[in-house]
Amino acid sequence: MNLYLTGHHLEVTPAIRDYVSAKLERITNHFDHVIDVNVILTVEKLQQKVEASVHVRGKDIFCESVDTDMYAAIDSLIDKLDRTIIKHKEKSLERRHSGTPLKHRSAQ
Repeated sequence: MNLYLTGHHLEVTPAIRDYVSAKLERITNHFDHVIDVNVILTVEKLQQKVEASVHVRGKDIFCESVDTDMYAAIDSLIDKLDRTIIKHKEKSLERRHSGTPLKHRSAQ
């Protein structure tokens, strides 16, 4: 997994880099096929914004979180990414085990 960390109006310190990479390990525990992760940390007046784009096989997943504290925004973002990655993994497993793509199945 390649991690790209960018800061807008913010210096990315080693503490923030370590915190983000430690939190992203939770995502790689659920799904091994993560190729790239692009994280953008932005400070806009009193709001701390964190955006992440995760490139997995066959799909790009994007999530963002806004909070007054950077670490709380990172935690919220990781929770959103975790839910989205698990949902993607379940869909891909369902598609693989059924043998037909989701769009070709009849509605039940």
